[in-house]
Amino acid sequence: MRTLCSSDFLDLWERGSRLHPLDRGLLALNAALADTPDESLADWPLGRRNRALAELQSACFGPRFCGWTACPQCGEKLEFEMDGGAILHPDNGPGADGPIVVNGQAFRLPTSRDLALAAREADSGLAVVRLLESCRLQDAAPRAWTPEEIEQIEERLALADPMAETRLTLDCPKCGHRWEEALDLAVFLWAEIEARARRLLLEIHTLAAAYGWTEPEILALSDRRRASYLEMVRP
Repeated sequence: MRTLCSSDFLDLWERGSRLHPLDRGLLALNAALADTPDESLADWPLGRRNRALAELQSACFGPRFCGWTACPQCGEKLEFEMDGGAILHPDNGPGADGPIVVNGQAFRLPTSRDLALAAREADSGLAVVRLLESCRLQDAAPRAWTPEEIEQIEERLALADPMAETRLTLDCPKCGHRWEEALDLAVFLWAEIEARARRLLLEIHTLAAAYGWTEPEILALSDRRRASYLEMVRP
């Protein structure tokens, strides 16, 4: 995996601005893993994809993951920070090398492609069923799933692929509410890419206006040298 450069951030931001968050994550990974086809990345188990996203996040923006959310109880804005190493090395399950069998039904691990199919369903319950059906290895004919079966299958899949979902436990300092929230690593990474791209555009505009340099010339400067020129230009 290669570390993304300034021109990569701008290219990703431009190409991914109208894409679904799932596709944005794959787009970023494809830029860092140029030898891996897009189609292959879409078929990676979610845990493998999430590990790669976390590694890319850490390589480009540092090992500390910082973000914010809002309390669902009172709306208070909360900032959070965590160690990327805790995401890359979860200690919550053994993983699985083969199919996951539950009550005689065999399933493979969900992929980004499966999530994309499930996302087409407006109803969350139907989305879960669509996800299970797309991961089922036997006859794909639809069947009725009981809530107990769905819960059992979800638990087994989570144990088999611990990095498929990262959940944060948060406490609101204002109202004391505690809740769990899923961390979407693709969305988290894209927020960082977008912020970096917009900052670069401002830097390019400032230096181009001051010195008449082109965008490629400005991007060719090292981060330290570019920052030094910006210090001299800005009041």
